[in-house]
Amino acid sequence: MTKTIFRYTFIAGVSILILCALLFFGMQYTQTKDETYKALQQEAVYAEQGLMLNGIPYLETLGDVNRVTWINTDGEVLYDSMFSLPLANEKDCPEVAEALKKGEGQGIRTSESSGESTMYYARRCQDGTILRLSRPVRAMREAFMAVRPFIWILVLVLVISGILSFKIAKQIVNPINAIDLDHPEANKYPELRPLIEKIEEQKITIQEEVSSREQMRREFSANVSHELKTPLTSISGFAELMAEGEVPGDKVQEFSKDIYKESQRLIALIDDIIKLSRLDEEAEEPNWENVDLYGLSGEVLDSLRPVANKQGITLKLTGSPISINGVYQLLSEMVFNLCDNAVKYNTPGGSVTVDVSEKDDEVFLSVADTGIGIPTEHQKRVFERFYRVDKSHSKEIGGTGLGLSIVKHGAQHHGARVKLESEPGLGTKITLIFKKKAN
Repeated sequence: MTKTIFRYTFIAGVSILILCALLFFGMQYTQTKDETYKALQQEAVYAEQGLMLNGIPYLETLGDVNRVTWINTDGEVLYDSMFSLPLANEKDCPEVAEALKKGEGQGIRTSESSGESTMYYARRCQDGTILRLSRPVRAMREAFMAVRPFIWILVLVLVISGILSFKIAKQIVNPINAIDLDHPEANKYPELRPLIEKIEEQKITIQEEVSSREQMRREFSANVSHELKTPLTSISGFAELMAEGEVPGDKVQEFSKDIYKESQRLIALIDDIIKLSRLDEEAEEPNWENVDLYGLSGEVLDSLRPVANKQGITLKLTGSPISINGVYQLLSEMVFNLCDNAVKYNTPGGSVTVDVSEKDDEVFLSVADTGIGIPTEHQKRVFERFYRVDKSHSKEIGGTGLGLSIVKHGAQHHGARVKLESEPGLGTKITLIFKKKAN
């Protein structure tokens, strides 16, 4: 954290210094350029007066600081203080053309004669000829040499900024590192109080979550032990009676069926526990693919149709084929658990309707039945593991008590929501709401 604060503080300081330097040099450049043009303009006024009085001999007396060129109205060079005549016609030069038109002209360009970047100032004389003074831009560079001390000042300021940035970073971080979370009241900095309060709140939240998870773990262990013990006790009892020869011959087949039934219940319970454990661990599912929920629901209903027919329950599928991106096996288990519960907790002659539809960017899969319904006070807990509304009734119809938990965790795995609507005696409707993803 110290390095980060130092880096950003130093970068901010350097950025400000560079910006100030650019502004300073920009202002210096503009000022020097303006002063140079004014100097050339003033010298051109004096040179014109001397030229008009004494002609070319006066121009020859001028110093060699500036190049002096005298040009007639046709662009022919009549005199040049640096180069021998004849020279190229200057009529098309920007500053000359501007002086012929407006009386004076100026500009910075590369001289065709010397090849240097040069500042020009041209003035139209009383007789219509043009007097032009020019000075190489290197003369302006010489003006900038006067600000060389500023560069050394800049370097010194950068070094000082680095040292101060490091010290500031240390001063900011030290109080944070010195916080005693076991005794936060010892904090001497009021500015850190909001941070300490948030840390304390987070600690309380973590402790509550740990306590809640521990309670859930204990309840889960107790429920698993109970649910596993029940079928094992039955299997053990039936097997003991058969081993001791206390089961009449005509009852052996019946006892064997009971053992098979309890063993299947045990296998189903273990399978569901394994599924939930994998979902809890968020184990990566290998096959994410486009799954047609309508087709999947049809397959699930076909697998439940024999059981439903025995109870006179009608199975219906409505909607249209709609695909989402998901894990086919997990989605199949979720829909099966919903439909299986809808059949198990239905009334004789009732119905189960599965509907697949979409709206905007969401896909809805609902399973509605005409069964016994769920009392309001139990609706918030039916997705808990091993929770049963009516334990005696649940024992009669079978099941592991983990079906809706698998539905809930499977929905979370797919980023979906679960909506429950139910009234006692009127039935239940559970809807899975998925975000539709592009194929």
